[in-house]
Amino acid sequence: MPKSLIILLGPTGVGKTDLSIGLANYFHTEIISCDSRQLFIEMVIGTAVPDQKSLETIPHHFIGSHSIHENYNARKFEIEVLQKLDELFLKHDIVLMTGGSMLYIDALCKGLDDLPDIDPALRLALMDRINSEGLEAIQRELQRLDPEYYNQVDLQNPKRILHALEICMTTGRPYSELRTNQPRKRPFNILKIGLNCDRAVLYNRINRRVDSMFEAGLEKEALGLHPFSSLNSLNTVGYRELFEYFDGKISLELAREKIKANSRKYARKQLTWFRRDPEITWFTPEMKEEIIRFVNDQLLSIIDRGD
Repeated sequence: MPKSLIILLGPTGVGKTDLSIGLANYFHTEIISCDSRQLFIEMVIGTAVPDQKSLETIPHHFIGSHSIHENYNARKFEIEVLQKLDELFLKHDIVLMTGGSMLYIDALCKGLDDLPDIDPALRLALMDRINSEGLEAIQRELQRLDPEYYNQVDLQNPKRILHALEICMTTGRPYSELRTNQPRKRPFNILKIGLNCDRAVLYNRINRRVDSMFEAGLEKEALGLHPFSSLNSLNTVGYRELFEYFDGKISLELAREKIKANSRKYARKQLTWFRRDPEITWFTPEMKEEIIRFVNDQLLSIIDRGD
């Protein structure tokens, strides 16, 4: 059988984890997590890492595999997952990847441009500039160094602006010149399965999951990470809001409500991103049998085509 990667994706809280265990059991395979925060060993409760029983039932990879103190990104994820897949495809014809980190999924499926590593000192200097001069200052700097990308980028997204500026200042060339956006051919088939459900149901699931995180000790976990709150790895929903509470800026109850609201906002962002991809076939979380039939049909089709 040709080697195939099944990607189970969808918004946060939709039910990917439970379904991925069932699919991995059915296909007798292992799971690669595609969650840009679950891979950090220090972040467990706030990233909804699968429980110990699930981790023991099916071998998982890229969960708790790195530290928040590492400078990790989608490019490193692409390289490391491709290496892991080389290993797993020696044992399995099918491997399952599940998660909702949009850029990480695209990096694995399509590849990223070969861009230079960034000097952490440069990143800190730009961050300090944002804090002291505001976002407008680096917007103007990007306009000066790369007017083409300036006219394309979301100017309210500081991460995108920072990334482009870092490349411009490291290479001395406009970021827009270095972006090829040419998908790379992978030596395995990729089948994308999307999960979604009614918006009200999804929001209710997200709200209940946040409450469960607090019951499991999210506040204590975040407090232990508060000394490292400036790290990019901790600039994420579930921790960022609690850091505001620890800093005396908001109440604990408001922090909880902000986590829920920002999680719902992130889910909308994920769905907007994923809906642009015509390669995704969509199901609801309870459609396990339909998903299995669909995957089997697609695999048979791949065999018939000789891919």
